[in-house]
Amino acid sequence: MCGIVGYIGPNEAVKVLLDGIKRLEYRGYDSSGIAYIENGILKCEKAVGKVAELKKKLDGNKFNTHVGIVHTRWATHGAPTMENAHPHVDCHSEIAVVHNGIIENYDYLKSRLEQEGHIFRSETDTEVLAHLIEKYFQGNLETAVMKALKEVEGTYGIAVISAKDPQKIVAARKGSPLVLGIGSQEYFITSDVSASLEHTRDVAYLDDNEVTILTLDDYKTKTIQNIPTYKKVEEVLWNIDMIEKGGHEHFMLKEIHEQPQALRNAMRGRIESSGGLIKLGGLMSCEKELREAKRIVVVACGTSWHAGLVAEYMLEELARVPVEVEYASEFRYRNSVIEEGTVVIAISQSGETADTLAAMREARHKGARLLSICNVVGSTIAREADCGIYLHIGPEIGVASTKAFTAQITVLYLFTLYMMNLKYPRNPIPSDMIRVIQSIPDKVQAILTMEERIVELARIYKDSENVLYLGRGYNYPVALEGALKLKEISYIHAEGYPAAEMKHGPIALINKDMPVVFIATKDSVYGKILSNIAEVRSRGGRLIAIATEGDDQILEKVDHVFYIPKTSDCLTPILSVIPLQLMAYHMAVMRGCDVDKPRNLAKSVTVE
Repeated sequence: MCGIVGYIGPNEAVKVLLDGIKRLEYRGYDSSGIAYIENGILKCEKAVGKVAELKKKLDGNKFNTHVGIVHTRWATHGAPTMENAHPHVDCHSEIAVVHNGIIENYDYLKSRLEQEGHIFRSETDTEVLAHLIEKYFQGNLETAVMKALKEVEGTYGIAVISAKDPQKIVAARKGSPLVLGIGSQEYFITSDVSASLEHTRDVAYLDDNEVTILTLDDYKTKTIQNIPTYKKVEEVLWNIDMIEKGGHEHFMLKEIHEQPQALRNAMRGRIESSGGLIKLGGLMSCEKELREAKRIVVVACGTSWHAGLVAEYMLEELARVPVEVEYASEFRYRNSVIEEGTVVIAISQSGETADTLAAMREARHKGARLLSICNVVGSTIAREADCGIYLHIGPEIGVASTKAFTAQITVLYLFTLYMMNLKYPRNPIPSDMIRVIQSIPDKVQAILTMEERIVELARIYKDSENVLYLGRGYNYPVALEGALKLKEISYIHAEGYPAAEMKHGPIALINKDMPVVFIATKDSVYGKILSNIAEVRSRGGRLIAIATEGDDQILEKVDHVFYIPKTSDCLTPILSVIPLQLMAYHMAVMRGCDVDKPRNLAKSVTVE
């Protein structure tokens, strides 16, 4: 959730740190702060609100510093105030700590430290780390950090500096991501590779219970038990242009319009059209288990959970494998049954979602084989899975996921065809099932060219207080996703339902002020959805339909129609969600909302 950047090197540290943390603003935060060592003195500055407020406090100053840490905080323990903003310091303001995660035993640690004479200034759990490190400090910062962390229960990604050991940054992780950036005689520690991408594309990903020590000359890594470790250095394939807006007003709009190319990237090299084969190299080590799978359980959160619901329909219809889709946040807290032959698929854009990671670990403990679908190469979920599929769509910066959702469905369709190959090797995949997915990017592009019609709809309904989204079959998850997009960024209350469930309660809400969005494409349940539309119309609801091109029948039944191209039922969600993404975006912009950084939300949810 929060952002961490640490820097040590020949360049002026404050500028590097501020530039880096600006690139992490999309993650969601409500305060920020910086600590650096200048002329042997630890200096700290904090601000409530945007990073721009912190920058204002530092503007005009001349700095002579080559080591520092900076942080953006999303409030958990304590309100967003100056006192609660990171970095947190020890009693003598000689040690500074920034932290992502939650210290679960902080009440006990704080009480003990207060009895020993330590003075606390904030309501946060993080501050106990600064005082614990102070307690154990005897001239060597990494030794003190490792001793302190052995007493900590919970999750953390931390970076620490000290005026008493000034040419050094010590960082450690457990459950919250940290990335080591390796430049030319300079080093970075960040919670996201985008923060250091301007300076280096060479990175190493810290593992749980691992510590790194950065100096002006070198870096080293070791376990919290002081055992040296070796880190593989990887090259980030993104470039700096991919994390810029590229002329668009917002990242979200850019990412909506990137979807045709993103879907092509997600398919590239994975389809052998002539033989009807799907090649997913990341699954080779799990091929036997997948062929013999008796059941698949999908664990995910938010938008990824909606993609998992689409996968359930696909896999059961086409590959004939029983599928259950679970909220990852609930999966680990009930005594779920994992039988022999169960494969668990974890879906996460960031690959760092704390609940999904915890669900994976619970499933592994019970003997499941783990498969991941995520976008960020080297992420924790990708590394902890037995096998997996990357989306390869480049960074998604907007908090409200768009291109990741459509790419997840694309990859899950390829996975479904792959499972058909494994389960029924004597039955080649029909060529039309290959052609239909290959045609999807052009059809998405065609929808995007009609954006102005969505703008007109947004203008009509932007002042709505409630919106209902209804769909059936493959379009039920799209109704959920459309509602989620609207509430996330416009703050309009919206709900998604299976259309048939409307009669079991939600129909009581229908009146002339209630817009109802039907995903009413010409599929196997088209006749049923027309009946549901009639029920809403008879009660005075305002009707918007996402319909299939050429469907003139629906014109007389609704107030507004937006047409999408015809495709197979199972791929319709990729097309039907595009106008809903655009509608949410334009309604939010018209209402003056910050669509890239909606209130109270964060891009990577790295705490439970």
